[in-house]
Amino acid sequence: MTATIETHEFQTEAKQLLDLMIHSVYSHKEIFLRELISNASDALDKLRFEALTSEKLGNLTEDAHIHIEVDGDKRTLSVSDNGIGMNHDEIIRFIGTIAKSGTADFLELVKQTKKSDVPTELIGQFGVGFYSSFMVADRVTLVTRRAGEEQAWKWESHGDGRYTMEEAERSAQGVTVTLHLKPVSEEEGVEDFTQEWVIRQTVKKYSDFVSYPIRMQVERSEIERDEEGKPKEGAQERTVVEDQTLNSMKAIWTRPESEVKEEEFKEFYKHISHDWTDPLKWFSIKAEGTHEFRALLYIPSQAPINILMPDGDHGIQLYIKRVFIMHDCKELIPEYFRFIRGVVDSEDLSLNISREILQQNRQIRLIRNSLVRKVLDTLRRMQADEAESFEKFWRQFGRVIKEGIIHDERNREALLDLCLFESTQVDGGLSTLQDYVGRMKDGQDAVYYMTGQSRGAIENSPHLEAFRDKGYEVLLLSDPIDEIWTGGVFEHKDKPFKSVGKGEIELGDEEEKKKAEEERKEQEQTYQSLLEAIKGKLEKHVKEVRLSSRLTTSPACLVGEQADLTPQLEQILKSMGQDVPEVKRILELNPNHPIVEKLSSLFEKDPQDPRLAEYAELLHGQAVLSEDGKLADPSAFSRRIAELMVRALD
Repeated sequence: MTATIETHEFQTEAKQLLDLMIHSVYSHKEIFLRELISNASDALDKLRFEALTSEKLGNLTEDAHIHIEVDGDKRTLSVSDNGIGMNHDEIIRFIGTIAKSGTADFLELVKQTKKSDVPTELIGQFGVGFYSSFMVADRVTLVTRRAGEEQAWKWESHGDGRYTMEEAERSAQGVTVTLHLKPVSEEEGVEDFTQEWVIRQTVKKYSDFVSYPIRMQVERSEIERDEEGKPKEGAQERTVVEDQTLNSMKAIWTRPESEVKEEEFKEFYKHISHDWTDPLKWFSIKAEGTHEFRALLYIPSQAPINILMPDGDHGIQLYIKRVFIMHDCKELIPEYFRFIRGVVDSEDLSLNISREILQQNRQIRLIRNSLVRKVLDTLRRMQADEAESFEKFWRQFGRVIKEGIIHDERNREALLDLCLFESTQVDGGLSTLQDYVGRMKDGQDAVYYMTGQSRGAIENSPHLEAFRDKGYEVLLLSDPIDEIWTGGVFEHKDKPFKSVGKGEIELGDEEEKKKAEEERKEQEQTYQSLLEAIKGKLEKHVKEVRLSSRLTTSPACLVGEQADLTPQLEQILKSMGQDVPEVKRILELNPNHPIVEKLSSLFEKDPQDPRLAEYAELLHGQAVLSEDGKLADPSAFSRRIAELMVRALD
């Protein structure tokens, strides 16, 4: 009976991505073996983890290993494991769909590089390591059987945009990936991966630290010897085939840091993170006393594509006495440090610990606190001693760090000290709060900031006019997360935060403030009736109309009260599907602007002049547009502008 063969098409983007991989001119093509071994190691880890809660899988974890087999005549290389394996649907989900969450973004980034090869700094972000096999193979076959199931499956692709699947046989659970190798080509960087020395060299270089034995059958010559170890008289050499373990399997985090080469640290990072780029920094922790553990942690050099998805993997692997327990131990690191990669190896925890127990475990909480302190300390030292590296880090992960300002009150001050901000006095660069405070004017008692959609939009805002004229520095906060944390954090080291777009503003020394207050009182008497009239005409839009102390050149702007939501935060909440009550804002008018002065004259001549309502609507619309806002009725605003132009041209 002929087995049914299923033929599937890759999605359009996946075909393009696969074509890029096949025709890659990346010089280090041997990394395909690292990727296959890393996948096999993950599969063994997952089986061990599932076996903790499933009795029927318990006996399957014995002799966990990875096996490499080559055939020089057929020019094939196979990598096998006896790990968790896959069933039909999992093959389609994990293998049949290339980088399903990021393929289009990946291709766009590749296009921007204007290169013919797949940029190595991008591949690791999109989970396409398995497909690196097509750099050295023109056909890839995968046979797998899911642990606990009887049916095995065969997957195969020539890299032509299609793959086939059919039922198969496999004596045990696991995966075997067989590469039908391309011809050896020195010009294209394709070595002879059927040669034992090439395999040995590649495993030693990239995968020596893998915690499972990587075995390969090798041939060696031997001669029969006597009890003293001397060759027996007349004995002939014979060829023996035996399994040899190619890797040392020594956990890198247990070795003294001075004995580990830099390249070994980098390769271990790539193994656990599936990132093809070097880490930005790494550091070790050895805790002794009431809770003993070791940790090796890494800060990546770039953020993964899913960094803003908190439900993604955190990347901290938990070991207990060198025994792997789980990949993604969320209990060991807070959400705002989810970019940290590495391993934690405890001497005190029980080997059969569960996720539920982890959440309540005191030892885990102590380890977590130690890790947080170490990460914060490492980042502080980077900020102080490696300014360029820290700025690179901040531009990749600063947005995530700011989440901690909201959620981690205990470490809020330390996190705020790490923050870098754009500023009106730092052209193109970034500033710490400490640097800002050091530049504050005499008598200034608050840290001024403004939120918005971009630096350009904030810098062009009329809210900054008086600050710019009087030389006051303002922090420019354009991350969406800034809208959230500034709403709940009101000071840092006794310096209050004050939004330049909210409340009333008083700038200058005491004498200047007193003089400004006297002048404002005089102006309020002059304009009081006009302000009340404009408020009446704009009642559906604003809750108050008042004179402004923050405007020097613009006629009007909109401000909120201290507890009001900003327009940007309103949009964020609405985009999340939340019901947001309408927030009416305050319209501030510049008493020294010619428009306001002429409106006052028009009002004095005829308080019932119909043009007053039109001009009030125009002023409000102009204030909305000046802060990058959206008009409630753009066509009506445009019509009023056109009518005004017609009258001006008569």
